Amino acid sequence: MKNHTLLQRFLYRLSQVISQILFRTLGLLIVHGRENIPKKGGYLLASNHLSNMDPPLVGSSLWRPIYYFAKEELFRIPVLGWWIAQINAFPVKRYEHDIGAFKKARAVLAAGEGLLMFPEGRRSKTGELGKAKPGAGMLAIKAGVPVIPVHITNSHKFLKFSRLRLDFGAPLWPSDEILRQENYEEFSAQIMAAIAALKSKMYNEPSSKK
Repeated sequence: MKNHTLLQRFLYRLSQVISQILFRTLGLLIVHGRENIPKKGGYLLASNHLSNMDPPLVGSSLWRPIYYFAKEELFRIPVLGWWIAQINAFPVKRYEHDIGAFKKARAVLAAGEGLLMFPEGRRSKTGELGKAKPGAGMLAIKAGVPVIPVHITNSHKFLKFSRLRLDFGAPLWPSDEILRQENYEEFSAQIMAAIAALKSKMYNEPSSKK
């Protein structure tokens, strides 16, 4: 957390502790694949999206602080807007190409930080995976960072004491052909396929409890 004040560092760690207590108490959280998170350098976490609780769920499960997008409307809410700004959220305008947010994201990655992004661009109401938008692929290619696929299970049901699970996959890099063609849509599709593979692997585990 470079160039952060002592207060910001404290609030981030405090938020992690509160989130961990919440998720482990109500959701019996299980995390797989933390070893796939780079120990240094910028990287993009690409995850499916089920709930507003997804950013704190992912962020509290990793020791390295991460940044994440949040819809700009949240920053207008007293206290909440101030709080999330202190813990590495930055605003993004929904339903339009937000160049400012994209530049901020590239700057975060260039500074060697981790960034959480949801390739689908919206929450899934059914829990099923949707089609990826080209933004995730574009950001990863432009920033030259690895993509860590993430699959979240049951974050939309955690208040019902459903088991929560996070799976972090192996780093993805675009092929030379994708880089040459700057094929953002294809790389985004590959990212989404990697997320789907994590989901499939989980459901094929003999002892897995969903």
